[in-house]
Amino acid sequence: MRIVRDSWEPLVDLSIVHFMIFPDTIGGSGPILETVSQIVNDDFFSMIEISHINDAQVRKQVAEVIETSHSRVAFGAQPPILSQKLDLNSLDPTKRSEAIKVLLPLIDEAKDMGAKRFTVLSGPDPDADMRDEARELLVKSLLELCAYAKERGISITLESFDRSIEKKSLIGPSPEALLVSKAVKAKFPDFGLMYDMGHAPLLDEKPAEALHMLRDHLVHVHVGNCVKVPGHPVYGDKHPRFGIQGGENDIPQLVEFLRALVDVGYIPKAQHEVPPVIGFELKPVPGEKPETVIANGKRAWRKAWSLL
Repeated sequence: MRIVRDSWEPLVDLSIVHFMIFPDTIGGSGPILETVSQIVNDDFFSMIEISHINDAQVRKQVAEVIETSHSRVAFGAQPPILSQKLDLNSLDPTKRSEAIKVLLPLIDEAKDMGAKRFTVLSGPDPDADMRDEARELLVKSLLELCAYAKERGISITLESFDRSIEKKSLIGPSPEALLVSKAVKAKFPDFGLMYDMGHAPLLDEKPAEALHMLRDHLVHVHVGNCVKVPGHPVYGDKHPRFGIQGGENDIPQLVEFLRALVDVGYIPKAQHEVPPVIGFELKPVPGEKPETVIANGKRAWRKAWSLL
């Protein structure tokens, strides 16, 4: 017995992380306009997730292309945060202030691009005995970002990452993500969490359990893969294609993840005015073409949906 409709289109909007599937653009330059156009010209995707673009003229052109395509857009600040080692939970107030100083103009950029959500991640995980203080400082930083973003019609999203393998972020395990979200949502109800299927194995979490825990705080989810085999060419949080040898996720795990999203109500039973978003975060390994990896994700999705 099927638990969802034959087509996902009335129920969810599918997106893709532009700077991951086209990694040559991750620094804010490269063939950004061309590759954004390639994505928004593909009506499989209803949303595109972009990041900082260095050239103001290219930003304007990208915004126009996205608007013309009738696509939704979200802004991911993960690349600047990671490349500049910004730390929203640093115990050093100067470093926290520097992080916020970098992110505020990016919120303005997101507004100009038409984004309604702006995603960040926490800073590095400190020593275990400093985690409570770091979490409080993260909340303080998020509240400041939320206040600035609210004036621009944008909501802040916090994405959780691994704590011990690659990103080594404070947030982190879902119980702690929940604590942060509760504190921020008390003042900014539009704040929310992003949960990534490809990060669950790196956190040693069972996605169904995590999604049930976070169900009232989820505003965005990603589907993807990871590798936990040390020495593997894409070990860690590299988001390889579904089914890669040595990887954690393929079609059976995607089916399980989607069923959990149905169970917690993230995938609704009836059409919503603003559909929830499920984003593909996939990255080609050396020698692979982005177009082929996109096709991999589409095939995995269609097969998994048919098995729900």
